[in-house]
Order: sequence, then C-alpha cells, then structure tokens
Amino acid sequence: MVQMSAEPIRLSSLTQTAKGIVREVEKVIVGKTETVEDAVIALLAGGHLLIEDIPGVGKTTLAKALARSIGGEFRRIQFTPDLLPADITGSSVFNQKNAEFEFRAGPVFGNVVLADEINRATPKTQSALLEAMEERQVTTDGQTRILPTPFFVVATQNSIELTGTYPLPEAQMDRFFMRVSIGYPSRQSEVNILSAQQTETPLAEVQVVASLEDILHLQELVKRVYVHDSVRAYIVDIVQATRTSGMLIMGASPRGSLHLMRAAQARAGLDGSEFVRPDEVKAIAAQVLAHRVIARAESRTRGVGVDEIIADIVESVPTPVPA
Repeated sequence: MVQMSAEPIRLSSLTQTAKGIVREVEKVIVGKTETVEDAVIALLAGGHLLIEDIPGVGKTTLAKALARSIGGEFRRIQFTPDLLPADITGSSVFNQKNAEFEFRAGPVFGNVVLADEINRATPKTQSALLEAMEERQVTTDGQTRILPTPFFVVATQNSIELTGTYPLPEAQMDRFFMRVSIGYPSRQSEVNILSAQQTETPLAEVQVVASLEDILHLQELVKRVYVHDSVRAYIVDIVQATRTSGMLIMGASPRGSLHLMRAAQARAGLDGSEFVRPDEVKAIAAQVLAHRVIARAESRTRGVGVDEIIADIVESVPTPVPA
C-alpha cells in the first residue's frame, strides 16, 4: 500500500526553490527541461552528476548555470593524461618568508566542481576524487581537510572520442548519483539559442535564487519526504532484479538502492508531493541505475543498451497498489 505520512511536512519551499533553479538554468540550457530537472534532483539529493555526451551540447554551461543559481563557488578541473592527484586536492608549498610549509587548496575546494573530461586522466588521478565525493573531505600530507558545503561534483566525458581515455572504474562510477546526457536541441530550441546568444551570453542573466544555506536546508527536507514501506520494497525489488537479469553480468549495488530512493524523494519534492509514489521511482530509475550495471556482450551485440534493459526491468517488477 502507498499512503501519505500521518505527519506531512511542508515542502512548499523545496518545490518553489527547486523550480526556481530549473527556470534559471533553462535560460542557457534551452529545451532540455528533463535533463535540467535531473541535475537539480542530484544537487538536492546531495549526490554527484555524470554527464556523458558529445562536445558542444552545453555540459560545462549546465554546471556553471547551476553554480550561479545558488550563489556557489564554481571550480573547473580540466582532466588530462598528465594531471596529478595534487593538482586536484592541493599541496603544501614552502613559504620562504616564514620558513614554513603552507597548504594551497586545489580546485576541488568549491561548491560546484566541474571535472571536465574526467576519463582523460589516469585511474590514479581519477581516484583522487573518490574520497572527496564520498566523504566530503580530502587527506593530504597526513591531514584531513573538510570540503565546503554544499559540495557537488559535475563530471563530464565524451561518449564518442575514446582514444587516449581511461574508462572510469566501477568503484568511481558507483559514486556518481546519476548519469545523464543532454543531446541535440530541437530545431526551434537551436534557433532560440542562436537568437539569445547573438550579442551576449545568457549565462550572465542567470540569477541567484537560493543561497548555499538554502540548499543545505533543502537537502535535509528531501530526506524527510515520506517513503512508504511498500515503495522501499519496490525500490529494492527493482535493484535486485538487475542482479538476476540475464541481460546483465553485474547488477546495481546497495548504494544504488539508497540513491534511487533519495532521487525519488527529490523528484517528489520537485513535483510538490509530500510522499514518494511508484511513478517517481520509475521516472528516475534509468538515470540512477544504468551506469551501475554492466550488460552482457550478447546484449550489446544486439544493440540493446543498459537504459533499455533498466526500463524493461522496471516494467517487469510489480508496482505497489495505492491505498
């Protein structure tokens, strides 16, 4: 049975602010409401976002617009084969004036951190983000330093050009809350983009609609969106079905279950609902789970992608009956 909590919480501020962020980001990411909403859901759920797409569709612009809309510090890391872990986390530098070592923070110390073309760096450098993404801290020279809050990593990778790249290991893929793509705009959307950017960039028009404190508060509100026992069981059934599917050689981890629940809570909050319905789970399942599973070779040979496999799994799992 799916039912509301006996003590519903007030989510008007969550819904209003989330939609405000979406509207601001849509000033520069035109005609891609679903993708923008997914990015905002990842932010409000306290996760990290992986954008996998071709060059030039607005991956970097999306991250910049999100940072502007919440008044956060935007930091960009260009991943290259010669990038070192210290180039991300920072390092101690000797100060000749006072004859002491001083820590100089790396670009990971920001609120919205863009890891651009993350798969171009070596696995050792990629792993420098693991502690930061999972624990919101970095350890250098034996000292642990806490990262700013909120802390949101937006990583991008080119899905076409794979020469000279290093595929993300499963451990790091699993730490990304959600994977999305932007895709080509429609004809009319592209015409609107040309018109809007003929004389200036719309990025300058993005307004701050939430403070960093607001985002932290909303992240806590998301956790309080009610999830009925039957919906939690439904989420687990979907994730466990990925582990037994004949189309996959590896299913989603328990972290996938947690992230799917949190994403559904954020989706419900964005929609103005005080409780999670199965429809919210269905709407977000592929974005949360597809990058956590591995398809069998025969599935790939037949041209069946993981998103399609996840969609089929979701349809095969019985949906909880509303009260």
